[in-house]
Amino acid sequence: MGETKESGVEERPKWDNKFQYLLTCIGFAVGLGNVWRFPYLCQIYGGGAFLIPYLIALVFEGLPLLYLELAIGQRLRMGSIGVWNSISPLLGGVGGSMLVSFLVGMFYNTILAWVLWYFFHSFQNPLPWSTCPVNENQTGYNRECEKSTPVNYFWYRETLNITPDIEASGCLQWWMVVCLATAWSVVFICFIRGIASMGKAVYVTATFPYLVLTIFLVQALTLPGATDGLTYLFTPDWEILKNPQVWLDAATQIFFSLSVAFGGLIAFSSYNAERNDCERDAILVGVINSATSLYASIPIFSILGFKATNGFNACRQENILTLTNHFEFSDQNITLENYDHWFQFLNHRNPDVVSNLSLRDCVLKTFLDQSASGTGLAFIVFTEAVLEMPGSQIWAILFFVMLFSLGLSSMFGNIEGILTPISDLKLIPKWIPNELVTGIICSICFLLALIFAQGSGNYWVEVFNSYVGSVPLLIIAFFEIIGVIYVHGMKNFSEDIYFMTGRRPNIFWKACWMVISPLMLLVVLVAYVVVQAQTYPTYHTWNPDYDQFPKTEVKSYPDWVFAIIVLLCVVPVVSIPLVALYKLIRSRTTSSTQVEPVEPGPGSDPPNVSPGFASLSAG
Repeated sequence: MGETKESGVEERPKWDNKFQYLLTCIGFAVGLGNVWRFPYLCQIYGGGAFLIPYLIALVFEGLPLLYLELAIGQRLRMGSIGVWNSISPLLGGVGGSMLVSFLVGMFYNTILAWVLWYFFHSFQNPLPWSTCPVNENQTGYNRECEKSTPVNYFWYRETLNITPDIEASGCLQWWMVVCLATAWSVVFICFIRGIASMGKAVYVTATFPYLVLTIFLVQALTLPGATDGLTYLFTPDWEILKNPQVWLDAATQIFFSLSVAFGGLIAFSSYNAERNDCERDAILVGVINSATSLYASIPIFSILGFKATNGFNACRQENILTLTNHFEFSDQNITLENYDHWFQFLNHRNPDVVSNLSLRDCVLKTFLDQSASGTGLAFIVFTEAVLEMPGSQIWAILFFVMLFSLGLSSMFGNIEGILTPISDLKLIPKWIPNELVTGIICSICFLLALIFAQGSGNYWVEVFNSYVGSVPLLIIAFFEIIGVIYVHGMKNFSEDIYFMTGRRPNIFWKACWMVISPLMLLVVLVAYVVVQAQTYPTYHTWNPDYDQFPKTEVKSYPDWVFAIIVLLCVVPVVSIPLVALYKLIRSRTTSSTQVEPVEPGPGSDPPNVSPGFASLSAG
């Protein structure tokens, strides 16, 4: 895949050391999804039973794709567009992953803006989401807050100032614009000198979350109810494995968790020395990523178990108060410890009376079921649990610094997935410094991301999160494998790996690349499309006028939003057939205009024919 230097071509930048490269890859792969989506999937899909399809997907889908991307980036030493043009001009459209990185980076950094907003408010005592604000007349608390909870109110009203639905855009929220500008400024500062500055920043952003997770782990395991949370998380429900949706979610989770098909990993590995053990790197990054998901689940569900236990006990305290008032018992008669005994006794003696008291149904599992994923876990469930922990300000600060570090290291991969292809295509004149190019890209992203700073911003984040990182990535990854294994050729790719690592891929890797992985991708893609086609897409709205408020109201997306959803799925991959068709027509037109080939003279340049990937494997 070419020499490091060519005449007239400046040498490609390199990582300072191998550890820096691995930290960057791990930081890109390990993101917010490891903290708030993986534990949620374990919870709803049979606890420990979910690990079976998850590990199968990791071994036969995730690791082979990760290995392939690290190998082609390292051997060709180019970004995503350059790589696929080198393999075959017909595959140049696979570099559309650059557009996926661009779209994902826009909404992903909005989440970091939300994290900054909460981080700034975490220094207040008491925390601002602990109580409801007073109403305009100073005669009581805000009605919307009282009807929901202070935590919900701070998220939906004080942070998002959310509109009733996606069609009501609302105005720009100035505090979100400031936080968004701050988030993009941090990304720019860390990225201002490319891998030179990013490589230094990753020492903090990739390691600090593990320190915080460990601190949370120690604290969480000592909380009342932590055991209940862990039992709930890891108790296997083997029957759930009969549900095809479990296997579909496991396959997509490991796929998106490893951040393959974004182009960022190809870009990162392109700065490696050519002779580097990329197989070992792929296994190390993949295993650490999955182990982090499991490691993060323990403190997260210990804290959720603590929250559920407090809610369960508060429920029973309400019932105790009702029973003691009605039967005129002393407060010392019925306690949390003997509640079950007294309830059974009174229910046996006076069943009609007890049934008419409208006692709450207090079941611990019901409170455990109320956990959430995504933004709901970070900004609602966890912030509420923090309120009940001693030294809540400290835990809030640590939690949001951890989230920011996780998100920032993932943003490095998204930005690199944009800048490296632009650099390799030589779209920017040489006299324009890289710092200016980075600033322009970040500024464009910030301006376009202002749609997420409106009152309807959270709805648009959900749209981008659900559809940009789904079908496009599956299609891109499928063509990546087809391009390398069946266009470039398995034999040539084996020689490339032999040149880099000193050994050829074993039968496991070959079987995955040639059959198992593309077949799994195809099945997941078809199954995903079928599932999505069966129902019209819906979303949850926060509408204070809704009859069942504070429950979120489920609405269908308007037709014009559905059209945008289709565009978000199609635009990043439409370049694959269009580029192939353009190159095919152009090659035939060129060949038809040539009367006879011209033999090159001594010392002249060879014909302008793309050598592809194969001729470069001779090393």
